[in-house]
Amino acid sequence: MKKFLVFALGLVGPLFFAPAALAHCPLCVAGAGVGLSLARILGIDDSITGVWIAALLGAMAFWLDSAISKKRKIPFSAPLIYIATFGLTLWSFYRFNLIIKHGDIFGIHKLTFGIIAGGVVFYLVDLIDDLLIKKYGKVFFPYQRIVVSLGSMLLLSVGIYILINYYI
Repeated sequence: MKKFLVFALGLVGPLFFAPAALAHCPLCVAGAGVGLSLARILGIDDSITGVWIAALLGAMAFWLDSAISKKRKIPFSAPLIYIATFGLTLWSFYRFNLIIKHGDIFGIHKLTFGIIAGGVVFYLVDLIDDLLIKKYGKVFFPYQRIVVSLGSMLLLSVGIYILINYYI
């Protein structure tokens, strides 16, 4: 019993005593990529898949910005890199016919709508999370950035699901 208790505390302990993370981790980005591939295989609606593509692109854009900012400080680099990442991704999706017409939401392809909506929400949630951390000088709970980012994407996915299935 003592060994089991030590083992269980060893697994759960880091959740309560974890240091603050300052960026989106590479493992999360890789996990999001695998999840998106699975979503396409399972036939999940393109608008909801677009939300999670936006989360993946947003995490990669923030990751790239933190790597660039370590070497050279560029004013407004975060929004510029973020917009460039989304713009180039959408351009390449249309250029190489990766967006398949499965219907529209407000006159926009479903995948494009999901990417834009997810990108805006992901950026705003990260901005608000940064402001709260700077204002109070601490994170409120371990893995706050991950929980807040993924939670916002989950809520947006549910909102779009309700919008698609009950109102459009």
